[in-house]
Amino acid sequence: MEAMAFHSSSSTTSSILSSAASSSASNRSGHRPSRSFLPFTHFTMRRPEVLSALKIADSTPPQPDSLPADIRNAKEAKLWGGRFEESVTDAVERFTESISYDKELYKHDIMGSKAHASMLAAQGLMSISDRDSIFKGLSEIERRIENGDFAWRTDREDVHMNIEAALTDLIGEPAKKLHTARSRNDQVLTDFRLWCRDAIDAILERINHLQVALVTLALKNKGLIVPGYTHLQRAQPVLLPHLLLAFVEQLERDAGRLSDCRVRLNFCPLGACALAGTGLPIDRFMTSNALKFTAPMRNSIDAVSDRDFALEFLSANSITAIHLSRLGEEWVLWASEEFGFITPNDSVSTGSSIMPQKKNPDPMELVRGKSARVVGDLVTVLTLCKGLPLAYNRDLQEDKEPVFDSVKTILGMLEVSAEFAQNITFNQERIQKALPAGHLDATTLADYLVKKGVPFRTSHDIVGKAVAICVGKNCQLQDLSLDEMTIINSAFEEDVYEFLGVENAVNKFCSYGSTGSDCVASQLDYWVTKLYIEQ
Repeated sequence: MEAMAFHSSSSTTSSILSSAASSSASNRSGHRPSRSFLPFTHFTMRRPEVLSALKIADSTPPQPDSLPADIRNAKEAKLWGGRFEESVTDAVERFTESISYDKELYKHDIMGSKAHASMLAAQGLMSISDRDSIFKGLSEIERRIENGDFAWRTDREDVHMNIEAALTDLIGEPAKKLHTARSRNDQVLTDFRLWCRDAIDAILERINHLQVALVTLALKNKGLIVPGYTHLQRAQPVLLPHLLLAFVEQLERDAGRLSDCRVRLNFCPLGACALAGTGLPIDRFMTSNALKFTAPMRNSIDAVSDRDFALEFLSANSITAIHLSRLGEEWVLWASEEFGFITPNDSVSTGSSIMPQKKNPDPMELVRGKSARVVGDLVTVLTLCKGLPLAYNRDLQEDKEPVFDSVKTILGMLEVSAEFAQNITFNQERIQKALPAGHLDATTLADYLVKKGVPFRTSHDIVGKAVAICVGKNCQLQDLSLDEMTIINSAFEEDVYEFLGVENAVNKFCSYGSTGSDCVASQLDYWVTKLYIEQ
């Protein structure tokens, strides 16, 4: 049997890509069948009260209420069932179905079927009349699905069988020619690659939106100096735009990884059939071109067994999630009373059910938390693929839900991060008061001594002694008199005060990519141009 793998899931996948197109996503949810395992039902003696309490269904697979009772209760003959004398059990049907989540692929399944039908007609494997009937029927099915008028049937297992069976109901005999020279194995991978390609485009758009929000925030706070940290200890003064642009750079690498992934996944499996190809005279280049793939996949066995594209996609999403988690952590810390560097607007904050004074940056805490899901999705598919023999195995049915979940989660994380960036205020007065602590100009003072000819290791030791004096006196480096400095080392001169204080320190940075005012201005100009931001 060339059956593709299918899986019973715990929640219905939302219409991810369509929700990405609008600023406020509206998710579609559907019914998911519950599972019933024979050992459990055996040991509980199928007691109704036990099954009810645990919400485990002890019934036939659910069917749409819109269907007549005789159809809902009858088992339809499987399209692959010619050599079988018995139907699968209800438990197997519930456990192996995938329609509850892979209906997400309907648009791409219809797109692939139209390309396949066109090729079959061009190769003389189907008449033009049959092709036109198939086109018309598929368009009608797509219209019904998008209008919510299509009855998804669990007994038809998956999105492919639902659409093909509905097409047969609609146009009759010509529909039976559509599966010529293809298998569900190559069909689902074609759908999946098309879906991932669209998902990558949606994520890239959201990344761009967040980059624009961060650069716009940087432009609003051009001259603002903040403490820079290493080990969460105060280190050196930096310009806030410089810090924000660090996240923009991370996002740019994320976009690059996704774009590279898109290039590698954009090869067409259609026509590889179950694993060995076909003896029929098909034109795989025609279908590949029609679906805007770069080319057909060269090896039919690789075509139906490859999941590298999904792993690479999930990996890229995971790295993006980690970056967003770090951004979330930064802002959660800065919104705390201890830092007080930012105040989120009420529109991106939540309160406490018991403490009336609380104002929490919950969206960014959830961004930080949801990164765990995205990493988990990657680990799920990595583990799934480990040790699988060639070519197609039923295990691979489990690849879609983690990818769907990863995409949905990343899109949400990117959207709310941009929303948060557009609704925060930096508390300049609080930041200004916080700057003197920590002797942030110490490294600049060491650079001063290097310019005077003192070896850096020696200058490091000298400045360390100066800091120790300041700690004892509870003052800043700029508060030390020249006499106190020359006692430490004779290299200090009157011009030393041009290097002290956070403003002077920032202005002394001049290396490419540094936090110096001119350098940051150049970085901002680069991103304003690259992202087409109007000032």
